[in-house]
Amino acid sequence: TYMFRKASRGFSPGLRRFSDLKVTEHVPESPASPRLTEQASLYVHWPYCLRRCTYCNFNKYIPKENNEDIMAKCLQRETETLLQLSQVSWYVNSFSQGGGTPSLAHPSTIAKILETVSKQVNLSDEVEVTLEVNPTPVGMSKLKDYHHAGVNRFSIGVQSLQAKDLKSLGRDHNSLDALQTLAEARKLCPGGVSVDIMFGRPNQTTELWSRELSEMLRVCDDHVSLYQLTLERGTQLFKQVQSGQVTMPTEEITAEMYQCARTTLQQHGFQQYEVSNFAKNNSESRHNLSYWTGRQYIGVGPGAHGRFVPLGEGGVAREARTQTLEPDVWIREVRQRGHGTRRRIQLGHLELLEEVLVMGMRMTMGISHKHWELFSPELSLLEIFGGSLVVQELLQRGQLILDDRGLRCSWEGLALLDSMLPVLLVELERSFSQKLAAN
Repeated sequence: TYMFRKASRGFSPGLRRFSDLKVTEHVPESPASPRLTEQASLYVHWPYCLRRCTYCNFNKYIPKENNEDIMAKCLQRETETLLQLSQVSWYVNSFSQGGGTPSLAHPSTIAKILETVSKQVNLSDEVEVTLEVNPTPVGMSKLKDYHHAGVNRFSIGVQSLQAKDLKSLGRDHNSLDALQTLAEARKLCPGGVSVDIMFGRPNQTTELWSRELSEMLRVCDDHVSLYQLTLERGTQLFKQVQSGQVTMPTEEITAEMYQCARTTLQQHGFQQYEVSNFAKNNSESRHNLSYWTGRQYIGVGPGAHGRFVPLGEGGVAREARTQTLEPDVWIREVRQRGHGTRRRIQLGHLELLEEVLVMGMRMTMGISHKHWELFSPELSLLEIFGGSLVVQELLQRGQLILDDRGLRCSWEGLALLDSMLPVLLVELERSFSQKLAAN
């Protein structure tokens, strides 16, 4: 289930939580290669929702009062501070606002943040600006204003077209709302609308899922994101399952659903380019690709994550940064010192390579030799994995491919990525330690 978590929330990748990572004595990443530090993506977290879905454990809050003006000013200030700290010298290549429910924010808030970015770095007319939209009548009514503010890509959280499922999930929209919002978004941004669909829902069968997906694809635009519903401890849904009120599909059934979706999407002209993302007509999400290719990203807002080299402080290694979770505390910290960074962890070279490996293997194209060399000029993919007996077994099974292009999963292997990643990480650590000892 790790593979299917949504990426666009200032994504915190890896098999371990970054709070568990320690600053090591390993050789840190050098910013000598401008390609690794001259650009970044920007993620802005809007922490507020009107209600909490039964399955959700994201960092979100029900606002006690309307403090949008204060939140907007603080988001602008933290954006300015962190851009200056990163000293991104070229451009911000994508911008994404997630949450929470970012479509609760006033369109002027997004316009102000984009204006702040453009004053610090180059923000070209071709930059991808994504907004997550909850498909309610209120969300739909603001689409034109969001588009006018600079948004050119909408991510619509449809999740399901089944009324009973939307109710059990705690969603505050119905299927008609979703279809109308999707239609309006497609008018404004043809080819720039992504639809989030959730599978593995309570009492869902593969047959029901297949019919629903086919119905959804008749009205989708050029991008689809699949997410498996996962039980998160502490959520209402988790408690319902624990008490026996709700029954979830088995792992075998959810695996069938995933394979069914991959086949159905392919039949409708969608190409899979990542574990849970499918596109046609070159509509891949550039923002999420920046995560999966190990590029820098700056996380702004309560609870957002970031990965960048703080050149403005003389930094020479990439840092894993987490902003303060609670909005009220975060606002106070931003007002006091310009940002609300709660945790900073300098990533050693091995930790950086682990991230690049874990994220890169999510993509169908995998990791090319040239791309890996950007982060590991002294230790190639062939040196790390070519002589491993365990990896050779995966190659012989046809689950993994290691050739002149690089390292990637086969079509069958991508569905088994979670089971292969620990093997690959062990081989990476072993090779890295041997190289370090030899030097």
